[in-house]
Amino acid sequence: MIKKLLYILYIGLLFPMVAVSQINTDRVMTIGKNALYFEDYVLSIQYFNQVINAKPYLAEPFFYRGLAKINLDDFQGAEADCTESIERNPFVANTYQIRGISRIRQDNFDGAIADYQKALTIEPENEALWHNLILCRIQKKDYATARAELDTLISLSPKYTDAYLMRTEVSLKMKDTLQAMSDADRAIEIDRYNPDTWASRAVLLMQREKYADAESDFDEAARLSFKNSGIYINRALARYHQNNLRGAMSDYDIALDIDKNNLIGHYNRGLLRAQVGDDNRAIEDFDFVLSVEPDNLMAAFNRGLLRSKTGDYKGAIDDYSAVLNEYPNFMPGYQCRAEAYRKIGDLKRADADEIVVLKAQIDAQSGTKNNTASNDKTRKKSDKNMNNYRKIVVADNDDTESKYKTNYRGRVQDKNVNILPQPMFALTYYERKDEVRRQINFDKRIAQMNERHLFPEKLIITNNEMALDEAQVKQHFNSINQLSASIDKEPDNALNYYSRALDFYLVQDFDNALNDLNECIARDSTFFPAYFSRALIHYKELEYRKREKSFEIVVTDEKTAQVRALDYAKIREDFDKVIELAPDFVYAYYNRANILTIMKDYRGAIADYNKVLEIEPNMADAYFNRGLTHVFLGNNRLGIQDLSKAGELGLFSAYNIIKRFTAKED
Repeated sequence: MIKKLLYILYIGLLFPMVAVSQINTDRVMTIGKNALYFEDYVLSIQYFNQVINAKPYLAEPFFYRGLAKINLDDFQGAEADCTESIERNPFVANTYQIRGISRIRQDNFDGAIADYQKALTIEPENEALWHNLILCRIQKKDYATARAELDTLISLSPKYTDAYLMRTEVSLKMKDTLQAMSDADRAIEIDRYNPDTWASRAVLLMQREKYADAESDFDEAARLSFKNSGIYINRALARYHQNNLRGAMSDYDIALDIDKNNLIGHYNRGLLRAQVGDDNRAIEDFDFVLSVEPDNLMAAFNRGLLRSKTGDYKGAIDDYSAVLNEYPNFMPGYQCRAEAYRKIGDLKRADADEIVVLKAQIDAQSGTKNNTASNDKTRKKSDKNMNNYRKIVVADNDDTESKYKTNYRGRVQDKNVNILPQPMFALTYYERKDEVRRQINFDKRIAQMNERHLFPEKLIITNNEMALDEAQVKQHFNSINQLSASIDKEPDNALNYYSRALDFYLVQDFDNALNDLNECIARDSTFFPAYFSRALIHYKELEYRKREKSFEIVVTDEKTAQVRALDYAKIREDFDKVIELAPDFVYAYYNRANILTIMKDYRGAIADYNKVLEIEPNMADAYFNRGLTHVFLGNNRLGIQDLSKAGELGLFSAYNIIKRFTAKED
C-alpha cells in the first residue's frame, strides 16, 4: 500500500468534514480491532465510528463498537449497537450473546433470555450461551426450567464443570440435597484442580452440618485459589461451628487482607474479637461496618457494648439510643443504656430506662410475647431481629454476590485464565501504574536519548502498557501530522520515522508503524530501538491474527491465515540484531526468550533468561517466565524455585501457580 494514502485516514478522523468515502474501511476496521484486542477501547470506538459513518449498512462495526462499549461499562450503548448489528445481520450468535450480557447488566433478564434462546437456534451446542441462559433463569428463580436446561447442557457437554456446579446450586434451591451432592462430587472428579469445585462441595457440607469435612474441602480450595476472600470467610464459619475461634479469626484476617471492604468479615471478626477480650480492635471492626452501613443497628449495639466495657459511656449511650429509636421494644437496649447512664451519674434517665424494662417483665409474666433469639449459632444477613445481635452473620441464600449468579460467559473482557508468561517489553511513552509492584526499567542508552530530547516525549521501557485516553489519542494523531510535515522537509532523518512509528503504534496502526520502522532502518541500520520495536509489533500482529481465528464472526481467509514458524523466525532475527548492536540490552534477551518459548525452543529460552538474570539479577518477570519454562520441561523443582523468587520480588501471582503445581504433585 502506498504510504501517502494513509494520511487521508487521519485527516478524516481529525476533520470529520472530509468525505467519508475517502477512507479505506477494511483497513480502518482492522486497526479498530487491533485497538480492541489490545484493550484500547476509547481508541477502537473512534475507528469504528469512521467505518459506520462511511458504510452504515455494515453489521460488523456496530458489533465491535458494542463490544468496546461493554468493556467501558456503557451497557445501554452496547445494547443499542448490538441491536443495530442484528438488524443488519440477524444470523451471528455472538451479537446476541453480547447484547444478552449488556441486558443482564441492566437487570433485563427477560430480554437476555430472549437473546440467548435466539442465539441457540444458530449455535445449539454453544456452552457459553447455555451457561448465561441458565444463570438468567436462576436470577428469575425459575429453578425447574434452569434444571431442565442444565440437564440438556450436561448431555451436550458432559465434562463441563460449571454445569455441575450450577446444578448443585439449583438442586439445593429445590431441596434435592442428594442430587446436589452427586453433582458436587462429579465436578471434583472432572476437575480436581479447580478451587470452585471444592468450595461448592464445602458449602453443601456446611449446610449438612458436616463442618470438619467442609473445612477440609475449603483447605483444598484455599490451596488452589489465589486471593479468593470468600473461601476464607466460609472456612472461618466452618471453624466457628467447631469452636475454633482463633482459627476463624485467622481466616477473617486473611479474607480482609484480600478484600478490606468485606462487611461480613469485619462484623464477624468484631464479634469474635469481643469474645476473646480484644475490645479495642473489635470496636475498629464495627466502626468500619458502620462507616459503610450507618443503619446497621446490630453493629451499633455491639459497638455500644464494647464502648461501655472500655469506659466510653457517652459513645455507648449514643449507640444504644440509635438502636432504641428504631426498635423501641428491644429490652436489652434499655438495660444496657440504664447501666451506662448510671456510670455517668444520670440517675433520672437510668431510672426511666429501668422502668421500661420492669414493665416489659410484668407484661411477659402476663403472657405478652416479645421477640426472642433463635437457637441457631448464625443469622442471615437480612435478619433484622435485634435479639440475634451476638450471632455470626452468613450471606443470604439468594445473595446476588453469589459466584454463579455473576459469572456470565462471553467476550466481555476476553481474559485468558490459563497460566501465561509475563508479557513482552515495549518502548513507549506510557505505563500502567501498579500500586503493588513498582519496578523501574532502565537502560543507559535510552536514558541518554531522553536527555537529548530526541523524541516528542520521554521514552520508557515497560511490559505493562497503558491504553490511551481520548486526549492522548488526539495528541498522537496531531503528532503524526506534524512528523509527516517534518519528514517531507527532511526525508533522510531516521529519528523522525522512528518517532512517527511510535505514534502509529500507540494508535494501533501496526502496518504503518512497520513501514516507518523499515524506513528508519534503511536510513540508520545501527539504530537498535527500531529493530526492537519492529520485532514487538510483528509479534503483536501475529497475536492479533491468532485471535481473529477464534472469532465467530466470519472474516477473510487472509486474516485467518495460519501463523507459521517463519513469522516468529523474523521476530527472532530482529531481536538477534538488537543483541548484536547492544549486547547488554537486557530486554532484547527477555523478549527473545519469550519468542523461543512460543517456538517451543525451551532450552534456548532458558539460556536467554539466564543471560537476563546475569545482567539484571532482580528482574521478577525473567524468574517467572524461566520458572514456567522449567515446568514445561518437567523440572518442577527448578520451576517452583524460580516462581518463588518471582513472588518474593513482587509478582504475587507466582504463588498461585506454585500452589497449583504443588497440588498436582500431591
